[in-house]
Amino acid sequence: MELCSCDTFVALPPATVDNRIIFGKNSDRLYDEVQEVVYFPAAAHDNQRERLKCTYIEIDQVPETYAVILSRPAWLWGAEMGANEHGVCIGNEAVWGKEEVSKEEALLGMDLVRLGLERADTAEKALKVIVDLLEKYGQGGNCAEGTFLFSYHNSFLIADRKEAWILETAGKYWAAEKVQEGVRNISNQLSITTKIDLEHPDMRNYAKQRGWWDGKKGFDFAATYSYLDTNKMLISGGRYCEGYKLLNKHKGNITFETMMEILRDKPSGINMEGEFQTTASMVSILPQDSTLPCVHFFTGTPDPERSIFKPFIFVPNISQLLDTSSPTFELEDPAKKKSDFKVKPDRRHPLYQQHQQILEIIDNNKEKAQTVLDNMKKMEKELFQDVESILQNKHLDVNKTENLFSQSTKDEIRIYRSNIDS
Repeated sequence: MELCSCDTFVALPPATVDNRIIFGKNSDRLYDEVQEVVYFPAAAHDNQRERLKCTYIEIDQVPETYAVILSRPAWLWGAEMGANEHGVCIGNEAVWGKEEVSKEEALLGMDLVRLGLERADTAEKALKVIVDLLEKYGQGGNCAEGTFLFSYHNSFLIADRKEAWILETAGKYWAAEKVQEGVRNISNQLSITTKIDLEHPDMRNYAKQRGWWDGKKGFDFAATYSYLDTNKMLISGGRYCEGYKLLNKHKGNITFETMMEILRDKPSGINMEGEFQTTASMVSILPQDSTLPCVHFFTGTPDPERSIFKPFIFVPNISQLLDTSSPTFELEDPAKKKSDFKVKPDRRHPLYQQHQQILEIIDNNKEKAQTVLDNMKKMEKELFQDVESILQNKHLDVNKTENLFSQSTKDEIRIYRSNIDS
């Protein structure tokens, strides 16, 4: 199988405008996998008694978890991407290399994304949470629902209001690079070379024992741990290079709308089509001015070019996001796992269902397609103006904001229904 994964981006001043850090990610998954957008409030836990069930394994709980907004494949516990109440954003990518992928069920990279968000209030602390869990529990397990087998190691892009970190792993070994300005992206290849700011204490020694590094020449993490097969490296590196070009093309003038344009780009392959496709997208504005709120946009639907980015801001009293939450299913045999479903259950949430119907209209009715797309763009533009007004005027109506994402989703569904019924 051709190696498929996602793309995650970050842009920091001076590459951006208005002294903001901009985070963006496309989640590229199997074409028929539903991704939901869900909110979990902050919570206190009795960590002396309570255990936490992740996708496959149970781990120790912590006394306190932060509020999070997640975009995740609806069948699992973790998340492809998300943010927390402290302005930390994380996205992960599948990576492969010389180190064999474990067949044992452990923590998925997507579990580690959620755990980092729930347990850390800065990007660097989230990195530490992830590597500590990686050391204690390992990574592994099927990353797809049903009989399709898809396992990998993980890389992560972690950002907050001040900086970003790239964390790349090979089994339990890892390297991390700090990013304080400019642009950076990750895709489905190792990308940390000689700039290593933090690392697993045995990473170099292990590479030397395996004969991947002679211990004399300068250490390059990507060169040491990546595939020996040049063809596989070329396959995995295409979108990484295209993403880097798109970021640099706009360097100095990158806004959240610029990031969305990059995620919508099809010629580069960033907006993926085919057996693996872009099933959901996220863009975040992280102002370095701590008096301003962070704003997180999610589509909750496939193909960002034909989806609406809807804003979410952390405030008190946020209710569950019902229109982007999928139904849950349980197996009759408790000893089995969700991945044992022979036929995938229908996990489509209300927004996803309406979006599927509208895509059929767009694909089959050219006259109606333009009207629908224009209405979608008009709604999205109005949302962007509302967000800019909040950030520029430094005024946040908490009562209005607590339903911002939910109301936007309902408005989006109304647009689809009016065109489906007409």
